[in-house]
Amino acid sequence: MKRFKIEPPQLIIIFYLIILAISLKFTGISYTEVLNESMIKWVMNGVLVLSLVPMINVGAGRNFGLPIGITAGLIGMCIAIEFKLSGWLGLSISILCGGVIAIMFGYMYSIILNRLKGNEEIVGVFAGFSFIPIMNIFWSLAPFKNRQMLYPIGGQGLRPKINLDTYFGGILDNFLKINIGNLTIPLGLILFFLILSFIVYLFQKTRIGIAMAAIPENEIFVKLSGININKYRIICIIFSNVLAAIGIIVYSQSYGFIHLYDGPHMMAFPAISAILVGGASRNNASIFQAVLGAYLYQTTFLLSVPVANELLIPEMSEIVRMIVTNGIILYAFLYEGTGKTNEKI
Repeated sequence: MKRFKIEPPQLIIIFYLIILAISLKFTGISYTEVLNESMIKWVMNGVLVLSLVPMINVGAGRNFGLPIGITAGLIGMCIAIEFKLSGWLGLSISILCGGVIAIMFGYMYSIILNRLKGNEEIVGVFAGFSFIPIMNIFWSLAPFKNRQMLYPIGGQGLRPKINLDTYFGGILDNFLKINIGNLTIPLGLILFFLILSFIVYLFQKTRIGIAMAAIPENEIFVKLSGININKYRIICIIFSNVLAAIGIIVYSQSYGFIHLYDGPHMMAFPAISAILVGGASRNNASIFQAVLGAYLYQTTFLLSVPVANELLIPEMSEIVRMIVTNGIILYAFLYEGTGKTNEKI
């Protein structure tokens, strides 16, 4: 059994979180209010973080092409809204359509990554970034007819933000909500996250999941065992994209809007930073690390906004967010590079 080891990114985030928690006393905001919000932020971003686990464990690296799976979920929600489906039916159809589209997108993405093994993360960055402008053309020309989705003038092209309040906005947040004094626990939202986590856990225990974990450890041995490595990589990459599609649906129903066009552009970086904060490496990530990292990372930035507004310059919260996000990713690359160098010596 591997022992849980605290790495510098985790220490930095925990130390920074403690400072923010102490500083919060001077802002007039109650800790209960922050705790309520942190639970929602944790899950609404946590599914996207969870979607990275299959790809990391199969040796395809951290999924910088996350916008590809996210876009599939956005299309799924647009299809549900096009037919004016609301409530649980709208959410279910969004997940179903988004999942089917994510399978198609994931398959095409997996073929690219299999052809360029060893450079998956660089390829993922360019694939994700280049996919956004392609989808921007789609959002402008897609034959949707629901007037609530279209630009008011001309009636052609989807709006950058589509309101979900009349459809399925906040449906998971409000499901089985428990109020204990001022503390509000979004039990339905948390249960949905735990169910997805359990599905990923079961997937890891299957024959595919066991073989998946062995591939990055010793690819030559796995190949000699008669396992089709490319096939298993394709399955895991598709699974990762399906989870990303579900993740953006969970995110959007909590957010209250569907954010199209450049909305998914930078969403991979906070998710990757979060799982690194949880303790994941390039070829090994657990569900616990995804869950822990998502909570630490999102709570840090939830606290930084009121503290920055009260004690510093309001714009500082976003600046700190970018520094921490990119700094953690940079550390991960430098740390792994040092490890490889030491091994050769």
